[in-house]
Amino acid sequence: MSMEKRRWLRLALQVKGSVIPAVLPRSLFCGFFALIVKLLLDAHYPVSLPLLASLIPNIVLGLLLVFRTNTAYDRFWEGRKFWGSIVNTVRNLARQIWLAVEEKEAGDRPEKVKALYLLVAFAIATKLHLRQEPIDPEIKDFLSPGKYKKLQRMNNPPLKVAFWIGDYLQSQYQHNRLNIYQLTEMHKLLDNLVDAIGGCERISKTPMPLAYAIHLKQLLLLYCLSLPFQMVGQLGWGTAPVVVLISFTLFGIEEIGNEIENPFGHNQNDLPLDAICLTMHRNIDDLISLEPTVHSAEPFF
Repeated sequence: MSMEKRRWLRLALQVKGSVIPAVLPRSLFCGFFALIVKLLLDAHYPVSLPLLASLIPNIVLGLLLVFRTNTAYDRFWEGRKFWGSIVNTVRNLARQIWLAVEEKEAGDRPEKVKALYLLVAFAIATKLHLRQEPIDPEIKDFLSPGKYKKLQRMNNPPLKVAFWIGDYLQSQYQHNRLNIYQLTEMHKLLDNLVDAIGGCERISKTPMPLAYAIHLKQLLLLYCLSLPFQMVGQLGWGTAPVVVLISFTLFGIEEIGNEIENPFGHNQNDLPLDAICLTMHRNIDDLISLEPTVHSAEPFF
């Protein structure tokens, strides 16, 4: 058996990260209900009703489920694009600050390093803000004690960090370490970061319409509970496992939509925001380890 086939089988049987824990109780409940229907049939109650197959057409339920899942995945993918934009913009802004801001005095280099780490703080603050979590020590290493305390009192911490970055850029321009064109380009990148916050907030604060979610759940429950009446006359004791299998499939598709519609949390199926922030931290560390040629005595070639 090839490595790819073993991995496929391992993923197919994996419980962690799947919707099995959430879906299995509902599916077993439907199977238990099917057993009750079978016992009623054995007691000569007229519970075999194959006409119920036309109660909810399969195509209607299928289209509703597909729409639900596609809508949720669109939100997931849009969130990933916003975070991809944050990563690229942080890299570009950090690179421009590191290369363009002139170092005229001894304290200019440490201040520039602090400004670059503010970009990491921005990413972490955005992650915590989207998760509706308070500012925690994870961000403490990238801020001065005073800024850290101020940030804990903010309603929108990443916006405050963006303000500090903009304030640094404006200060460098006023001290003739940046020209107006460099300042303008850097502010455009900073605007892109703020735009990305707004896009992520739109996803996290715009849930699926409640009426649609309720109606879909009602249809799913009605469909799964009608299955035993459709099948018991033909399948007998096989009705329960078949109902469990079908309901597991349908409830699983719906639960996948629930899992991925808000991709900024801690679940296995959410975006790996911790890893993304760590990547940005490493990128900034790598950048700081490089010496800008324009500030060094090394020949360019």
